[in-house]
Amino acid sequence: MKKQNIYQVFTRLFGNTKTTNQPWGTLEHNGVGKFSDFTDKALNEIRELGITHIWYTGVPHHAIVADYSSYGIKNDHPSVVKGRAGSPYAVKDYYSVNPDLADDPSQRNEEFFALVERTHKAGMKVIIDIVPNHVARVYKGLNNPEGVTDFGSDDDTSLEYHRDNNFYYIPNQAFTAPDELFYNPPLGGEPHPDLTPQYEEFPAKWTGNGSRLAKPNADDWYETVKVNYGVKPDGTKDFDVLPEEYRHKDHQAHFEFWQNKRIPDSWVKFRDIAIYWIKLGVDGFRYDMAEMVPIEFWSYMNAWIKHINPDAFLMAEVYQPNLYRDYIQLGKMDYLYDKVDLYDGLKAIMQGHGSTREIGRIQHELADIEHHMLHFLENHDEQRIASPEFANNADKGKPAMLVSTCLSTSPTMIYFGQEVGELGAESAGFGQPSRTSIFDYIGVPHHQRWMNQGKFDGGQLSDSEKSLREFYRTLLNLALKSPALTGKYHDLYCANFDVFDDMQDQLFAFARSHEEQKLIIAVNFSDTKSKTLDLIIPRELIEEWQLSSGTYALRDELNEARYELNVREQVGVIQIRFVPLASLLLALDR
Repeated sequence: MKKQNIYQVFTRLFGNTKTTNQPWGTLEHNGVGKFSDFTDKALNEIRELGITHIWYTGVPHHAIVADYSSYGIKNDHPSVVKGRAGSPYAVKDYYSVNPDLADDPSQRNEEFFALVERTHKAGMKVIIDIVPNHVARVYKGLNNPEGVTDFGSDDDTSLEYHRDNNFYYIPNQAFTAPDELFYNPPLGGEPHPDLTPQYEEFPAKWTGNGSRLAKPNADDWYETVKVNYGVKPDGTKDFDVLPEEYRHKDHQAHFEFWQNKRIPDSWVKFRDIAIYWIKLGVDGFRYDMAEMVPIEFWSYMNAWIKHINPDAFLMAEVYQPNLYRDYIQLGKMDYLYDKVDLYDGLKAIMQGHGSTREIGRIQHELADIEHHMLHFLENHDEQRIASPEFANNADKGKPAMLVSTCLSTSPTMIYFGQEVGELGAESAGFGQPSRTSIFDYIGVPHHQRWMNQGKFDGGQLSDSEKSLREFYRTLLNLALKSPALTGKYHDLYCANFDVFDDMQDQLFAFARSHEEQKLIIAVNFSDTKSKTLDLIIPRELIEEWQLSSGTYALRDELNEARYELNVREQVGVIQIRFVPLASLLLALDR
């Protein structure tokens, strides 16, 4: 078991140097990043941040409002595209990449494969998105391997449901755009030649979130259509159910189970997509909204992937804690977002209305699957830490980041720009402030200062931004080389509940241990209050660490400070002054 660190980068935004940031701006006005912007220098800087995997978000070709017709790509109708640059989760061609990202759109796949090679050369692995639950309303593959047909091309559209249809249909009804689009029109109301004539779809298909309305609401995923996995409209399954006894069997057993079974066509299509990218060098996938797809499909899909590449990295969105173990054990996922528990809990503490006492509860309740629960504080769906809507201060992320990174053996993920305090303040168009827009062409200001016109040396960063990035670099690298972080977790909150006194909701401490290393992590989430106290290391931990009475040196790996652990009568004490936002990673000298 080892720690891993993922750097999620929104590929279209990473290399963009333009600072115009006009709402609803075109690619020409606001700029766009390219695969080629990930130079050897850029990739080496990312790796030296302590990164093992890069998740290149938004790579598969999705619907956009841009004219690439000269490359044989049909224009997308703006009324079924979110923003101008489009949602990366409305994929229109799974065997091609977004032409926006290529210097030469006719060579877009080749340019991406070159990026994969550069990333591997830099010592990191590559993750891309697969969005299994839905695709763009118009799907058209231009690079299909021999024998591969498009989603929906062989469907019987006269039926609401058929096991081997790729979509669900609303027979005899035409799709109509949501009424709200008349009040909040595409492209911010700008006239566009592709808006006339109106978008036509007959018969209408179920919308991506499962809406069965021919005229969905604006908060439905109206720009996408739901994929049919052999689940009938009444919810019953039209395929073999995976026996409970397979919960703790390995990938090979799952692979063998599905041989010679009748498999819905959509399962095969997505399996073939995954295998295509794995064989061409991609090292893993991030699955969007995995809980909207049946467990059995994941058993089939992930077993096939692991059959070809046992080391493939498979992570997924699942937001229902009662389903975590099913998707890990039956669905054979490597990692799930720890969003509803740890992320939400840490966010509440950072905002001043949560309590650190919840952290230990979360760790205890997820102890049996803790390695599989991916930790993060930002991603493309969530607010930026530094935004007023979240914490209004990037430094308030430091104690939370230390806890998130060190609490368990799970991987840690950061979002590009997080390490320099990105605000997400841009009014981009479809995307709204507090989150860096994934729908618009936009510049990312703090990240651009680190990028420094392609030098990737942080030359335009302020001193505080440089300090923040150094904190992330130090912490993430320590995580990779600290054996204790793959060892045991020891709660220290309960032993110090009374000691924490009036700061029981802001202070937190725990220990991690391995035969080669002993660590104590202690934090203060308050940015205004400080406290000096004797942190208690309880008898059971002193005994486990086999410490006799005496004084032991501790070094703070993050802050280059020294502390002492005094052991008397099998109880330890460390005198600590918890300054505001204190983030201490104390290693025991032996």
